[in-house]
Amino acid sequence: MECSGCGTCCVAPDISTLGKKAGERCPHLMESLVCGIYEERPKVCRGYRPDDICRAIAAPTLEKRVANYQRLFGVG
Repeated sequence: MECSGCGTCCVAPDISTLGKKAGERCPHLMESLVCGIYEERPKVCRGYRPDDICRAIAAPTLEKRVANYQRLFGVG
């Protein structure tokens, strides 16, 4: 599966390396939903790969995708 560039993985999960809590927008996520430090992003971010979870949380907006993610994992 190819990444859709939806930005959900930059908002929904926590990224402790960056001090980002679950549900908070990563400070490096640009309005265009592109990572502003892509070449220097932390190892944990480099490890994200699109999978069935991406399909399960699909929605027309970032806010709805994040809500779907939180519901799926019981967080938020």
